[in-house]
Amino acid sequence: MMSTLLVVVIVLAIAFDYINGFHDAANSIATVVSTKVLTPAMAVLWAAIFNFAAYFYFTDHKVANTIAKTVLEEYITLEVIFAGLLAAIGWNLFTWYYGVPSSSSHTLIGGFAGSGMAYAFILGADPIHAINIDATLKIIAFIVLAPIIGMTISVIITLLVINLAKNSRPSVAEKWFKILQLVSSAALSFAHGGNDAQKVMGIILVAMVAGGYVPTTEHMPEWIPLTCYAAIAAGTMSGGWKIVKTMGTKITKVTPLEGVCAESAGAVTLGITEHFGIPASTTHTITGAIIGVGVVKRVSAVRWGVTISLLWAWILTIPVSALLGGLSLLVVHYLL
Repeated sequence: MMSTLLVVVIVLAIAFDYINGFHDAANSIATVVSTKVLTPAMAVLWAAIFNFAAYFYFTDHKVANTIAKTVLEEYITLEVIFAGLLAAIGWNLFTWYYGVPSSSSHTLIGGFAGSGMAYAFILGADPIHAINIDATLKIIAFIVLAPIIGMTISVIITLLVINLAKNSRPSVAEKWFKILQLVSSAALSFAHGGNDAQKVMGIILVAMVAGGYVPTTEHMPEWIPLTCYAAIAAGTMSGGWKIVKTMGTKITKVTPLEGVCAESAGAVTLGITEHFGIPASTTHTITGAIIGVGVVKRVSAVRWGVTISLLWAWILTIPVSALLGGLSLLVVHYLL
């Protein structure tokens, strides 16, 4: 029988996955809602279906393995994971409440790393030694690289599509782009599910190892991915309308053509990062892609003030989450 703390950790991890779903639903549906291709209710259902469909395709769990190795094994306990999840859930709910599209991925990584470092401090070790530096640097690098790659691919796709469609009648082209946006939003939701559900899978897996129920992180019980994909899909169906407004209208005005290009660029970027096992942020990626379609029109079409505000949220997410994770671990360790 599982220990009470392990059960609590698993429940919290699944709760985080659910919150991740409604926090990041905007990433998948913001453009398709803002262009009025789908109603908000239909959009979240559409996204949720493809979030869960990713379960049947992404079976290598590379991203989950990266997350599982963020903190070195000797500094991972159920207390550490519990504290990291508390911090991640707290920051995610805070940013969701204020409509800030921060990264759920980086929130989880920051909380987990911060609690691991605090545990090393309690043991009298150098906190930095608790962290897998290579994995962490890769994750931090993609705070910058994911939106840049998303923006670059978005610019390329947008220019190609504009040139291919330049001789089409505007009314006919718009009709086709509205149909294609169903495909591109599905692809983005599919990639989002494949990337983001794995992050919680990695956390649950290390909890099972720490609790002694799984021998190593190389053995993933099948119920873990199934549960995580179901949780993120259920969360997506709950929506996240404040963040939809930020992503769909405040960065730049998006047409169906631009929606197709931005979502396609986001899906391609997430597919690339998943292939290499990099837990990139869906939020950062689609923001970069939306900026890309705006830049193609003209640089002034992008509301750079909004973008700079988002950038600050991205920069602060990991250190703030790590601080919260460390404080949570100290409270859990000394007071509970």
